[in-house]
Amino acid sequence: MSENGKSDTDLSQGAEDAADFRVNPKSPREAIQPEPVPAPPARSRHVRNPVVVFVNFLLTVAVLGVIAVGVGLYWGKTEFDRQGPLAERKTVIIASGSGLNSIAATLEANGVIDDGLVFKTGVWIYKNAGNLKAGEYAFAPGVSMQEVMKDLVEGKAVYHAVTFPEGWTSAQIVERLRSDPILLGEIEDIPDEGSLLPDTYSFTRGTTRQQIVNQMKRAQDKALTEIWARRSDDLPIKSPEELVILASIVEKETARADERPRVAGVFVNRLNRGMRLQSDPTILYGLHGGNAWKEDRSAIKQSELNADNPYNTYQIAGLPPGPIGNPGRAAMEAVASPSRTKDLYFVADGSGGHSFAETYEQHQRNVRRWREVEREKRAQEAEEAENGGDGQNGTSQ
Repeated sequence: MSENGKSDTDLSQGAEDAADFRVNPKSPREAIQPEPVPAPPARSRHVRNPVVVFVNFLLTVAVLGVIAVGVGLYWGKTEFDRQGPLAERKTVIIASGSGLNSIAATLEANGVIDDGLVFKTGVWIYKNAGNLKAGEYAFAPGVSMQEVMKDLVEGKAVYHAVTFPEGWTSAQIVERLRSDPILLGEIEDIPDEGSLLPDTYSFTRGTTRQQIVNQMKRAQDKALTEIWARRSDDLPIKSPEELVILASIVEKETARADERPRVAGVFVNRLNRGMRLQSDPTILYGLHGGNAWKEDRSAIKQSELNADNPYNTYQIAGLPPGPIGNPGRAAMEAVASPSRTKDLYFVADGSGGHSFAETYEQHQRNVRRWREVEREKRAQEAEEAENGGDGQNGTSQ
């Protein structure tokens, strides 16, 4: 043991510890050398797993795909809604049975749209691929694909019209239908007289002539049903068919709306008294049928008056066997609700209207007055003499 109480073993251990902490001086060359960089930490074996790498790849592709789709949709929506290339109004016909591809090609060929693929995609996204309607469409300048699609879905096609005057025969109506350059198809049979309602009918390109006829029949059935239900109770008319017959006569006797109820009242009074109707237009129809008014038949000849004729109301009692034309709604309403008068006669007054009379003597004075007016007109207009228009001279005897 040493003097300070420590053993030789302790002194030896202390000497070794001191040696451990002793700094070994570096040589000048070693002092100027840089310290070595620490090595990077070892990578986890999970990061290098191929499955993780593939999943990361898929996520990246998905994100890029979503971004691409979003950009594409935004661009497509902008293209679909922007002003189109059409510089001036243009009419385009979409044929019946056309599919989306055909419609897009037609629109692009006519300069209505400039990208058929964008149009088809937009229509598909809006779920309207099966809702586009055929027809004739008039597109405004600059119309967008969105507006084009809307017009085709709603069927906003160009409408045409054909008009049939009241009182026309079925033969005249069919002739006008056949001469229309837009309507399609043929009419094999002339419809029954009185079965069509004269009016103006609108239609789109592609409509057939038979479709117009069918539409006129439905309109007549509907109008007649409504009018018959509102008729006066004490009429000498037993059926809707008889109402049409008398209305067709009223229609031919006067073109003035304000006179129809009064003319109808004359015929109703005559039927109630058992008098013959004595209507000139019935003579013409019985002799010439549906072509009775294709020519100027302004006056009834004595030979025509005396000829055998099942429609001649100078020869037969009551109503003729059928209508002499297709009456309009106003004429049928006039027969259903005629004026309440005692009039039994009427004759043209030379001014487009008629003079009415309750007695035969009054009627004869009206006839003489009318003849005087006619003589004055012939004297003043010798070269353009008119003798009562289309033969509607009114009831006289």
